[in-house]
Amino acid sequence: MPSDPAPAVSSALADPAALLRVYDDQLRTDAETPGAVSVTRLGPLRMAVFPGGRGFVSYRDLQGADAATVRGWVAAALEYFRGEPSVVDVEWKTRGHDVAPGLLEALVEHGFVGGELESVMMGPAAALAVELPLPPGVVLRRVTDEPDVRAMSAMADEAFGDPVSTRRADDLMFRLSREDGMELWVAEADGVMVSSGRLEPVPGTQVAGVWGGATVPAWRGRGIYRALTAVRARSALRLGKTVLHSDSTEYSRPILERAGLVQVTTTTPYEWTR
Repeated sequence: MPSDPAPAVSSALADPAALLRVYDDQLRTDAETPGAVSVTRLGPLRMAVFPGGRGFVSYRDLQGADAATVRGWVAAALEYFRGEPSVVDVEWKTRGHDVAPGLLEALVEHGFVGGELESVMMGPAAALAVELPLPPGVVLRRVTDEPDVRAMSAMADEAFGDPVSTRRADDLMFRLSREDGMELWVAEADGVMVSSGRLEPVPGTQVAGVWGGATVPAWRGRGIYRALTAVRARSALRLGKTVLHSDSTEYSRPILERAGLVQVTTTTPYEWTR
């Protein structure tokens, strides 16, 4: 990773090709596993284990490997995670621009299931760091105390239509205990959490990730997600981070596009469950 990435980033705030280079060079591998309890290498792969039994596979690129080699890496990675009794599910993070012959077929062959395609969005934090009106009774605040963090995690699970997971809440508490710069933000309507998201400053870069945006259905379409993104953008700028990055669903992508972020590639998670 470059020791001083500022020139590359500052000259590329609106250039998708240049931002994609920043993404590949600075936002893959180390930047993806700040909360991991262990990281094991297999060729170009990084196989991480997170608190709560979550496994994760990523890489900078596949080094020109052919389909047979890629298939062998998929089999070996799955064997590794099968041998880790704490791991109950694994995400293999694929990218649309990668040269990865036979990867998707090998993942499916080994029991991974493709998830929802998301847009990788990047652009200037200043474009989002604006003051926006909120609906009456709605306030934004940063949360750090355990009861708030667990309530936020449960609300996000419900907003995404998932069962409430204590594992995800445990992971957030572990991250906060490490003081690695992660910030958790919520929107509350008359004291009830209705939206949330986190900010992930990436060490050694001018980039911060905007992650986990979730709004309960009854409060969508009222500008809350955009306001929650804006407050995180302002916090990113205070930390010296001038570029924002987000993996966005089709709910959030248009909002970020209107604010000046651009799509640099796509990403699709492939999930294996024990």
